[in-house]
Amino acid sequence: MNTRMRRAAVAVAAGAMAVSLAACGSAKEAGDKTKETGAAAGDAIKVGLLLPENQTARYEKFDKPLIEKTVKELTGGKGEVVYANAKQDATTQNSQVDTMITNKVNVLIVDAVDSKAIAGSVKKAKDAGIPVVAYDRLAEGPIDAYTSFDNEEVGKVQGKALLEALGDKAKDGQVVMMNGSVTDPNAKLFKSGAHSVLDGKVNVGKEYDTVEWKPENANTNMAAALSALGKDKVIGVYSANDGMAGGIITALKAAGVSPLPPVTGQDAELAGVQRIVAGEQFMSVYKPYAPEAEAAAKMAVALAKGEKVTGVTTSTVDSPTTKGVPAVLIPVVSLTKNNIKDTVVKDGVYTVDEICTEKYAAACATLGLK
Repeated sequence: MNTRMRRAAVAVAAGAMAVSLAACGSAKEAGDKTKETGAAAGDAIKVGLLLPENQTARYEKFDKPLIEKTVKELTGGKGEVVYANAKQDATTQNSQVDTMITNKVNVLIVDAVDSKAIAGSVKKAKDAGIPVVAYDRLAEGPIDAYTSFDNEEVGKVQGKALLEALGDKAKDGQVVMMNGSVTDPNAKLFKSGAHSVLDGKVNVGKEYDTVEWKPENANTNMAAALSALGKDKVIGVYSANDGMAGGIITALKAAGVSPLPPVTGQDAELAGVQRIVAGEQFMSVYKPYAPEAEAAAKMAVALAKGEKVTGVTTSTVDSPTTKGVPAVLIPVVSLTKNNIKDTVVKDGVYTVDEICTEKYAAACATLGLK
């Protein structure tokens, strides 16, 4: 998910690139160095939390409070989370890392705006004896641990749902693919997963890498695709997240496309869930934020206390600069009108009242959402 969601501004100076290259190595070596430089003793730790943007609802509504809650629980209320949001600016996020180092946090949780641009700052933190947990996106540099969802599986889930929606008409027209931002490593994985399912089974008429994941850019791209392909030729749209799906659907409506073709999404944003209820969006990918946030908090607290994360992690991953990073990968769920009650409502993400406002009351009643 980006809601994904996944927006960035590339800001990599030559010096930062040099530091990034110098950061190559193993997660074990990085972890050993952090332990040598000294971690906090006891529960009175400071956890720096850097999130990438505030336009996607998930970060402020779910990720931040869930991480804060878990840190408090694990430290008997003594642990403190120091928070900053980069608002989609990679340079700002690098400055925020500097501030966290100055404030002597004991560990950093970083959801990178730009996975490459953050590498130099990760190295700075490590040199200051501060371990780093990469959150949701696999940052480059000597990170100690990582948690996210199985992002290639996200793309596969989206692709399978689109094929299901198209049925035996999958090759009767053109599919438009609206991928995420090239600065987000997750977007590459979503795209790869989707292609592994869709290639050879649909005709991809137009494909875009959407700058900064912005809905308005997806809207512009979709309008261009309809103009190039013809509005009657587009039978489905792969959208990498819900925010872009909103822009895509607006473009389809503006062009007079009716009925709307199936459109995918990701993140189970409230607006996306409501579009699914209304029949405007076919599906989203529901990513349970609680286990992701809890894993990040558990790893961060362990690292801040100088402990190993192997009791939390379940696998390892490789980044372009660091091999064998201990990781927790959370499974995802295909969200359609048929399982809203058993997913986002059951898990307490949204109440039925939040979803079923007056505008969607009739559609909710038809689905049995009460």
